[in-house]
Amino acid sequence: MVFWKYGKGSKAERELMHIFLEKGYSVVRSAGSGVGFPSPDILVFKGPFQYAFECKAWHAGELSLRKEKVQEMLDWEKNTGMKSMIAWRVQGSGAKGWMFIELNKLREREKSYSIKLEELEGKAVTLWQILGE
Repeated sequence: MVFWKYGKGSKAERELMHIFLEKGYSVVRSAGSGVGFPSPDILVFKGPFQYAFECKAWHAGELSLRKEKVQEMLDWEKNTGMKSMIAWRVQGSGAKGWMFIELNKLREREKSYSIKLEELEGKAVTLWQILGE
């Protein structure tokens, strides 16, 4: 494991947690998610709104996830009934910032699922849409 990547990811997870906490959501961060047992990085709850997020702070033009990880998230969604999404922190923040991608919007490849930055338009949901603002 490359520890600077882990630190960047943890920082992004904490940033997203604080955003939801400030909006009155209850938030749970899964310690060691992705290591040892399948679970999303962050769970958020507010009344009927329940989301499971796999967080990525990836500053390339394309985001890729192992097929096994996407399948774990699909299984989580089926078992819990919670909407499971990829939360991608897009570099430069500004107008984009966090983008949320439903699992069925990812493009299947041989060994992974992916989405390109330029494909987010029309396929991703903004933070403000998730929060209902």
